Amino acid sequence: MERIQPSFFTRDPVSCARDLVGATLFWHGCEGRIVETEAYAEIGDPACHASFRPAARAFMASHSAGTAYVYLNYGVHWLFNILVKGPQGAGFVLLRALEPTCGIERMIERRGVRETRHLCSGPGKLTRAFGIEGSSHGACFLKDQSTGLRRGVPGRVLADTRIGITRATELPWRFLEGGSPHISRGCRLV
Repeated sequence: MERIQPSFFTRDPVSCARDLVGATLFWHGCEGRIVETEAYAEIGDPACHASFRPAARAFMASHSAGTAYVYLNYGVHWLFNILVKGPQGAGFVLLRALEPTCGIERMIERRGVRETRHLCSGPGKLTRAFGIEGSSHGACFLKDQSTGLRRGVPGRVLADTRIGITRATELPWRFLEGGSPHISRGCRLV
């Protein structure tokens, strides 16, 4: 399958988040099909880090589209986002859940969970299973031979409201593959 290039992320975050469902993330021997994402917009989205974290605004200004934005959430879980910068706006796409496809034994060791549908069914679970940590923040992972994204064919993509946040919770910027047992939580808007 064709690799996704940084140019994929030179448009708005909502389109990128929707179009990543069905793609494959590969990371140092582990692979998973993306089944859930969320979009965050720099302008007009109070849930986006750029609206309340000066460091996030500085990151956006100094990095190019397609760069990994990795942060520690509540001091517990690393979350993996991708920087989006296009003429229609900038922001981030959070990878929320994957269907594991390769390197499953390594993921099981890292997570201590045997059932594959629970290995990557949330953004913190995903990063732990793949071994993604803060050292990946700012990485040009799309240009590395052992990390990146490949295009894929999604099933039915559903839009839902974002979860795990307290601001702008009404925006339907969470995208998931309908019927996937690997998503973090079912769709509420169907």
